[in-house]
Amino acid sequence: MQIAVVRGTVVSTHKLPEMTGVKLLLLQFIDESGQPLPKYEVAADRVGAGTGEWVLVSRGSAARFLATDESRPLDATVVGIIDTVTVENRLLYSKKEQYL
Repeated sequence: MQIAVVRGTVVSTHKLPEMTGVKLLLLQFIDESGQPLPKYEVAADRVGAGTGEWVLVSRGSAARFLATDESRPLDATVVGIIDTVTVENRLLYSKKEQYL
């Protein structure tokens, strides 16, 4: 899994029937110091994440297995909304402090 921040949503009106009803998010990956990387990815959202939230992303074949319909062509799925990240006893991210 990887950590990313939700930057926005992606809307596609023309898509495969298997993708109907799948919420898509635009994610930007985060490095070990909490800084955004220049890499973005579109991922299916299974947990109701919103813009600005840090999330856990499952990628590859594991992302497809998390789908309710395994025939969906997914290679990235948001599987959790992060509350806190601590690295070497230092708080790197806190959802609670982000919204203060």
